[in-house]
Amino acid sequence: MGTLWFNGKIYTMRKEGEHVEAVYTENGHVVEAGSKEDLEDKHTRIEKYEDLQGNTMFPGFVDSHLHMVALGETMLRLDLSSATSAQEMKEMLRREAASLTPGQWLVGEGWNENNFSDQRILMKEELDDIAPENPVFLTRICRHAALANSVSLRMAGIDRNTRDPDGGVIVRKPSGEETGYLLDQACDMVKKVQPQVSSNELRAALKKAVQLMLKKGLTGGHTEDLNYYESFRQTFSVFQDVLKEEEIKFRANLLVHHEVLEDMLELGFTYGDVNENISFGAMKIFADGALGGRTALLREPYCDMRHTSGVAIQTREELFALVKKARDAQMPVAIHAIGDLALEYAIEALELHPSEGKRDRIIHAQITPPDLIERLARLPVVLDLQPGFVLSDFPWVNERLGNTRLQTSFAWKTLLHSEVSCAGSSDAPIEPVDPLIGIDAAVNRKHPSDQHRGYLPEQKLTPFEAVSLYTTGSAKAIGKENVFGKISPGFKADFTILDKDLLTIAPEDIHSVRVTGTVVNAEFQFKSEE
Repeated sequence: MGTLWFNGKIYTMRKEGEHVEAVYTENGHVVEAGSKEDLEDKHTRIEKYEDLQGNTMFPGFVDSHLHMVALGETMLRLDLSSATSAQEMKEMLRREAASLTPGQWLVGEGWNENNFSDQRILMKEELDDIAPENPVFLTRICRHAALANSVSLRMAGIDRNTRDPDGGVIVRKPSGEETGYLLDQACDMVKKVQPQVSSNELRAALKKAVQLMLKKGLTGGHTEDLNYYESFRQTFSVFQDVLKEEEIKFRANLLVHHEVLEDMLELGFTYGDVNENISFGAMKIFADGALGGRTALLREPYCDMRHTSGVAIQTREELFALVKKARDAQMPVAIHAIGDLALEYAIEALELHPSEGKRDRIIHAQITPPDLIERLARLPVVLDLQPGFVLSDFPWVNERLGNTRLQTSFAWKTLLHSEVSCAGSSDAPIEPVDPLIGIDAAVNRKHPSDQHRGYLPEQKLTPFEAVSLYTTGSAKAIGKENVFGKISPGFKADFTILDKDLLTIAPEDIHSVRVTGTVVNAEFQFKSEE
């Protein structure tokens, strides 16, 4: 027995502008799309009618790159993202510290000095004054930098004599003393001495993330979480527990960090589906850091800090070896590469060790000079883009990169016109896990309140191109373009239902669109009370 979805505008995403008035589904799949009258005549097994009440339905939106457990954690921890000055951040920390007992960790998330009027990064002495008896660890919005006080630094064995770890930097004063500001792999030195997160805590975080994502119209997400908690087995078990097929429908594609690849293989799993809700994705590799902390690896030095060109998390040769490791396990790779030199190394690795029948992924690809775009277009690769970065990185990113380099950055339109496959994501909790914010950013390239044409307006996407990132693009990223991303016979019946037509409203009104329903496997997982 099946369900007829009707009384709304239903976009198939098979080609631009194509829409139908009804869809018939059975057993979690689309059987046929067309007119309500024709479908009622042809299908006699209709058991249920779902009235869309004039709303607009798309294939289910999928976030192609985020960190679901970390997203949930930010909802359970001190959120510093709203701080607009170093002083305001200190006041938030004082309030949190007052609730702690001596020795208890003060952990915060999401601070961003680029949002501060003084753009000042706190020093360890200031954190010592706030919490002299508590270890403090505060993760920057990019999650490639953090602040630590003297207690936590001492627990991690970090002092003026500690050498920088491979792929990381302990930022120091001219005297050589550590400042408490840690970059990339240096952050891990403190993370290793923090108390292990329990399964119950992971479960609570993941549940919150899934509930929020469904509310935001997401039917799935490609997430990277398996290397940051007590063990691969524990984290994977939490995903299995939370995403029980009989209780909740949500599609989670789990990227596998290269350090836990053996753990996955030892449990008997390989790339591909585990069940209807869970699949294993590509092997994740970090090539560099982020622009915010100046750890993205660039071909030329940063314009606002000429002594550095960023940080290579892996050397060129190590990156090549890791891609070879994935190939030996018959896995595609997903390489985090923000800077142009990191991207160059990633492309070289993919050219040296070609994929066999599977698509690789490059995550972020924020700086894409023409010579690298030409090489990308020849590879079986999908780029995981974050349109929301335009909103958070401008205008300060111009100081980092300079105008010349900026012209080949955040170049989503150029990439699509060069026939490079792209998918859309948030990198949550770095950016809000809301595909409508991403679509708005891709189309308008500015905040709704901004009074300008948009940052690098020549790179604006059409609404159809922007929606494609989160539908057909995300499906292609995991080799499931014949299963997800379209409303077409044989495809999964995953739908995102909105109160307005994203493809025909004025671009400046996209920010006002709201989710009215999220459907996975032909079943509502979220329905707006309105």
